Amino acid sequence: MQPIPTDPTTGEFVNGGIKEQTAQVLKNLAEVLRATGSGFSSVASVSVFLRDMNDFKDMNEVYAEKFGEHKPARATVAVAGLPKGALIEISCIAQAADLRK
Repeated sequence: MQPIPTDPTTGEFVNGGIKEQTAQVLKNLAEVLRATGSGFSSVASVSVFLRDMNDFKDMNEVYAEKFGEHKPARATVAVAGLPKGALIEISCIAQAADLRK
């Protein structure tokens, strides 16, 4: 699962702009977290890479809805380019559940 806005069933980017792409990246991250027995409440740090810093407000609106009251450390930076021309990429560090149980 890539931390870019691809739909895992088609492998294609979701239609729309930064809000739609942010929502898809967060869905993809949720699946990765779920696979480790974790979730957004276990995220300690987030790195957001934006192709255009003018998209920050719209990205932040979608991001805030997903994380709610949980406020992990976050860095947001503008980058010259992202894989496949994505508008956004997000990575995070989270505590995984102990899957040995």
